[in-house]
Amino acid sequence: MTLGEPSFTIGIEEEYLLVDTQSRDLVREAPASLMEEAKETLADQVSPEFLQCQIEVGTHVCRTVAEARADLLRLRHVLGQIAARHGLAIIAASTHPFADWSQQHFTRKERYLELAQDLQGVGKRMLICGMHVHIGIEDPDLRIDIFNQLSYFLPHLLALSASSPFWAGRDTGLNSFRLSVFDNLPRTGLPPKFDSWAEYERAVNTLVKIGSIEDGTKIWWDLRPSARFPTLETRICDVCTRLEDAAAIAALIQCLTRMLYRLRRRNQRWRQYDRFLINENRWRAQRYGIEGSLIDFGMGELVPYADLLEELTELLARDAAALGCERELAHALDILEHGTSATRQRAVYASARDGGAGNGQALRAVVDDLIAMTAGASRK
Repeated sequence: MTLGEPSFTIGIEEEYLLVDTQSRDLVREAPASLMEEAKETLADQVSPEFLQCQIEVGTHVCRTVAEARADLLRLRHVLGQIAARHGLAIIAASTHPFADWSQQHFTRKERYLELAQDLQGVGKRMLICGMHVHIGIEDPDLRIDIFNQLSYFLPHLLALSASSPFWAGRDTGLNSFRLSVFDNLPRTGLPPKFDSWAEYERAVNTLVKIGSIEDGTKIWWDLRPSARFPTLETRICDVCTRLEDAAAIAALIQCLTRMLYRLRRRNQRWRQYDRFLINENRWRAQRYGIEGSLIDFGMGELVPYADLLEELTELLARDAAALGCERELAHALDILEHGTSATRQRAVYASARDGGAGNGQALRAVVDDLIAMTAGASRK
């Protein structure tokens, strides 16, 4: 690392749903002993989430994607074993195929109870999970500069991560229904543009001063400067059911960050487009996933997602080589072949229905497959 160059360290956070292995429905009240055992084994790498049926893990600060992948594999494995001892299983998907959000209970923790009081009705539907990727950029002004440019690629990342096609027992027609739920909250969606770190701090401090938020952790944009670490935190992604898919998307994010820094070193930058236009791509990614097209604003036309991803991975090849994540970046193209979690969930559902299963049975088959894939079963 040359003087002044960011570390580009990486950390991955994943949120999981806790499923009863008998009913395949979500657990409504997670046993306290589960979290106690998880804490005893994984320490501060595991934490409760907003709802009792959710649990979050986070890797250590890692130098490479391979290191983060190995840590995430360990976390999934250990947490899966702990859950099994309580008659539960974890699924890495951003929505549960058939659970009733109105039957879920908030985690009895002061922070979450206050959040529930603040959010009221929109908070009660928060039966969703995501994946957050942190990239270390120590200089605050550089962090804001890359933050402004990285927003362009958020729809590309969302499409590749989609894992929430079902909601309350129905196919929503979207690949990432999670965002439709999350966007009801305040301070969500695509981030605004800031001319400097100081401007960003003034904006956040305005809300803190009037008591609207406690700190920057209550800002839930698709991308944000972390309030706790010197990192950029990408938050738009659904949680990936397959571990290898999660590693591929993390590699994309790490490489994109380095590419934007590399351009800056040559007095260049990625062209920024109006938030209105990026939002159109965000919707297209949410609706159609990798099977659709996104707008190439330079060309002024729709381009198949597969073509855009191939072009992007070529652009990032030198960054992947420098960061040691060529294998993980290459796997992003494999997702085009085997599909996202949303693709697979629909295929499992359709296969079950073709085999004579009713809607409820087919949805439980989807849950069974999510449990297996989260645990690392073969995709075949």
